[in-house]
Amino acid sequence: MEPRLVQAPISLVFSQADMNEELFEREYHQLSESDDNAINQWLKLAKARGETSDTDPILLNLVVELHNKIDALELLIKDEVPVRLSLTCEAEIYSIGFEYFKLSDALLDEGVTYYGRIEMPVHPKRDVGVFFIAKNAQLAQITRIHDRDEKEWAAYMTARERVLIREAKESK
Repeated sequence: MEPRLVQAPISLVFSQADMNEELFEREYHQLSESDDNAINQWLKLAKARGETSDTDPILLNLVVELHNKIDALELLIKDEVPVRLSLTCEAEIYSIGFEYFKLSDALLDEGVTYYGRIEMPVHPKRDVGVFFIAKNAQLAQITRIHDRDEKEWAAYMTARERVLIREAKESK
C-alpha cells in the first residue's frame, strides 16, 4: 500500500549512508544547529526569560531574519560558503507525505539507507538533513529527521495540500 502523497517540487542531494557514516552523521547534526547563531541564541534566551512578551512576535522574527540575511551577505562578500559534504546524486522530489517522499526518477535501490539534504522551500530557506530508506526505486521513507525539521516538513506538506485543493476547486 502506497502512502498518501502530495505533489511538492523540492530538490534533494543524497548518497548511500554507508559510504561515510561518520561524516554524514556530523553534517546531519550541524544542519540542525545552523540556526544556533548568536542572534538566535539571544532570542531563545530572551523568550525563556519572558523579555519578549511585550514585543510583536512577527516583527521580532522579521528583525532576526534581517540580521541573519545580513550575516549571509557578509559571508558572501567575504567569499565564505558553508561547507557541505559532496553527495553523489541529485534528484527532484515529485511528491511528499508525512514520513515519505517520492522521486521524479527511479534512482534508489530498494532496502538501502541513504543520507540526504533537502532544500526546504520555506522561509527562511535552508537545507534539512535526513536519513531515509528506499521502499522501491522512487519511494523513500524518512527514518531520521530533527524534530523542528519534521514540524516544518509536515507544515509544508499541509500547505501544499491546501494549495492543490484550492487549485482543484478553481479548475471546476
